[in-house]
Amino acid sequence: MNAVQPIADASAVTAARRSRLGGLMTRLWPAVIAYSVILAAVILVTKFSGATDYVGPDNDDGMRLVEVRDFLAGQGWFDLMQYRLGLAGGTLMHWSRLIDLPIASLIRFFGLFAPRETAEALALAVWPVSLIFPAMLAMGVAGRRIGGVAGMHIALGLTAPAIYIGNRFAPGAIDHHNAQLALVATMVAMLMDPARRGWSYAVAGIAAAVAIAIGAETTPFVAVVCLTVALLWAWEGENFAIPARAFGLSLTIAINILFFATVPPRLYSMVTCDNLSLGYYSLAAIGSGLLLFSAVFASGLRRPLRFAALAFVGAGVFGAAIVIAPQCLSDPLGSLDPMLVELWLRHISEAQSLLALARTDPTSVGAFYAAGLFGIAVCIFRIIRRDRVQIHLVLLFLLATSWAIALVQVRGATFSNLLSILPLALLIIDVRRISNSDSENVAVAFVYVMSVLASVPAVWAVGGGLVSMQMENDAQKAAEPTKALSCTSKEALASLAELPPGLVSAPSEMGVPILRFTQNRVLSAPYHRDQGGMLTEMHIGLAKPQEAEAFLKGAGVTTLAFCPKDLQTRELAKLKPDGLYAELGKGNIPPYLEPLAKVPDTGVQFFRYRPTAN
Repeated sequence: MNAVQPIADASAVTAARRSRLGGLMTRLWPAVIAYSVILAAVILVTKFSGATDYVGPDNDDGMRLVEVRDFLAGQGWFDLMQYRLGLAGGTLMHWSRLIDLPIASLIRFFGLFAPRETAEALALAVWPVSLIFPAMLAMGVAGRRIGGVAGMHIALGLTAPAIYIGNRFAPGAIDHHNAQLALVATMVAMLMDPARRGWSYAVAGIAAAVAIAIGAETTPFVAVVCLTVALLWAWEGENFAIPARAFGLSLTIAINILFFATVPPRLYSMVTCDNLSLGYYSLAAIGSGLLLFSAVFASGLRRPLRFAALAFVGAGVFGAAIVIAPQCLSDPLGSLDPMLVELWLRHISEAQSLLALARTDPTSVGAFYAAGLFGIAVCIFRIIRRDRVQIHLVLLFLLATSWAIALVQVRGATFSNLLSILPLALLIIDVRRISNSDSENVAVAFVYVMSVLASVPAVWAVGGGLVSMQMENDAQKAAEPTKALSCTSKEALASLAELPPGLVSAPSEMGVPILRFTQNRVLSAPYHRDQGGMLTEMHIGLAKPQEAEAFLKGAGVTTLAFCPKDLQTRELAKLKPDGLYAELGKGNIPPYLEPLAKVPDTGVQFFRYRPTAN
């Protein structure tokens, strides 16, 4: 008995610990913290430790760092000019200081005890990883509200691989897309509140305002969130009055604060459609104000009258859009020069449509669109079956909007994949329950496994990748692969960094690295607000050598960069076989270009421009 008793006691202690751990994991905060910490650790170990650069691979990551550096160097809060980009005077950027501020603060903090480059690397690792928790918290809250503890864990379990595979939260990813994902998840989670508490909808209104202030990509989604709240109020009246008032009031207050806190006074009257300006500010303020007014004074009316009031709100918002910002009712990139659309925009992968992606990379279509389409189908099926109709109606409305945006620009698929997790979580719960009740039914077990797999975009990506690998193997060339020579690395730009600062004419893909690694100005970088600079660089490459000098002299160019492997450069050379880029590719160098020493094992050749005598 004496020997058995300690073993029994130890087993009891172990069982008690497991019980306490299991109890903790049924609660929201411990579960979210556990998932977030594990995910952050995995991301840091697998992505940060093996990275060759502390800045993300996207041009936007590098450009954000350039802006943060300027901010830390004394450029004003309201001064969003990038003085080293474009033609004389610089380019007014469309990004928000709301993202610059925390990154700059982290760099300043780490700079207290580390060199500048180390401080930047630490800050750029901490910032995106720190956004994992709010994104996971929002998805955990949404999952718990619609599916209880099981829904919470499934939502968290599906969100974790989506975050990992998507790379938006990886070290160095400092553009605003990760913050936007967290805000979108927050809005959806707040709309899923079964108790319709006012504070949930107040948080949704604040998140909507911040999303508008950070970037215009989520503006259509925010508009649909606002319309969802308005329709729920019109349908339910007094039962939805408190949520509608909370949402309208919080959005009205927040958008006013953010407009005056981030928009320079000199630009109060300017309307732009790619950031927070008078256009989106006025529409958000008018719409939320009218919704608040209606919720306060018209909630007690009969349903037809409430819908009439809602129609009045819609007319007011639409009228304001026609008067104040008619250009924002169309494609914000519709004013791009046709040359830029043909030679630049259509080559941007995240701006491609479904049809363009199907032509260029058909094996990746599933990863971007399958989970969202599956989620839409599940919502429609549930609505037809009268199963939790309002939840699935709201999710269908939001998910279908995101998926439709993704059809036009593939970047929207990140949001539709995230939102699809919620209806699919409910499906998984139900199929699992049926499977557990009939454990010998192989068909049900198969459906359960396939539902889980189909809910993860990464599974579709792996499937597409296997097909792509097979296609590549079938068409494998016997020749040895050639080493890719970089035109944008720090080493490739070393000779340029040693020159006195001047204006560099280079392909747009080289623009951001030049800004980051040197003190030079650049004509071109891949941003639609730099139309003048991009067009000038293209005309330089297209013009005959004797004509190209006029463009170089007129723009004040001091150095020209030639990267024969650059896609845009190849397109220009192909388009004009007698143009400057084509001639440089043949080795024909005009007398006004003096070659600089080329860094070995790099792909770029720099030329100093020496004006010829008139």
